[in-house]
Amino acid sequence: MRVGVRGMAEMTAAMTISGTIGWFVVLSGQPVLDVVFWRCVFGAATLLVICAALGCLRRGVMTWRQFVIAVAGGVAIVLNWLLLFGSYTHASIAIATAVYNTQPFMLVALGMLFMGERPTWTSLAWLGLAFCGVLLIIQAKPNASYLSADYATGIALALGAAFFYALAAIAAKALKGVPPHLIALVQVTVGILMIAPLGAFNAPPATAGSWAILVALGVVHTGLMYILLYGAIQKLPTGMIGALSFIYPIAAIVVDVLAFDHRLHPAQLAGAAAILLGAAGMTLGWRFHRRQAGKPAAASGD
Repeated sequence: MRVGVRGMAEMTAAMTISGTIGWFVVLSGQPVLDVVFWRCVFGAATLLVICAALGCLRRGVMTWRQFVIAVAGGVAIVLNWLLLFGSYTHASIAIATAVYNTQPFMLVALGMLFMGERPTWTSLAWLGLAFCGVLLIIQAKPNASYLSADYATGIALALGAAFFYALAAIAAKALKGVPPHLIALVQVTVGILMIAPLGAFNAPPATAGSWAILVALGVVHTGLMYILLYGAIQKLPTGMIGALSFIYPIAAIVVDVLAFDHRLHPAQLAGAAAILLGAAGMTLGWRFHRRQAGKPAAASGD
């Protein structure tokens, strides 16, 4: 019981931290490329210390095949960060995060294409609900001053981020037995190598506040968050992990309202609710049951 409570606390903390990422990205005032680069740098430094302390750097922990898969997953996760962070400036943190939570359906699509998996009718129903949610958000006509004229671009970037997250998740599934902290270290190192040639470090932040935010993104939102997340995954059943993961979008929406006073229009709110409900139904395996004819419904207790 104590292990389960600790796991729930770790998962809750990890998802709450994730929900504040958009806030830190916007507050940094840095271009998206720079934010991702410095997040990878400080995240790599943190994870290197963690991996060394846990003995994850010894020979034989990861095969060459696993290393190649981890690198491919790293490319996907870095592209995921670039697209997601870019979407914040076009469609607000709340909207971008809601659309980003179409990830489970991206996984279903990839499973159909590459693994021969066939989704159930129930899964397709949840997919349809989430798709309607995306359409509601796209069709909404935002007139708030904080939204960019390229509102649709923000939606597209968030969808692209969800796609690359799904690719990274597939890569992670192929790395069973590899220490997750080591996988994360490979990913952020790949990010450094990807972005460094583009000159992201040529114009470093000029203020101590910007540096502090970037350090927090690397140390807290990458290093600490990975420790909490993977610690929770080892302690909790899959259903509980799926349920607690929805703290992330809720936290992001609350942060967007409290920190920036960005409030969703009715159509956007309905669309976000539809996406999150569809994703919850898919993730938690909710099913539709028909009551047999002539059979009375069970009474609900108080």
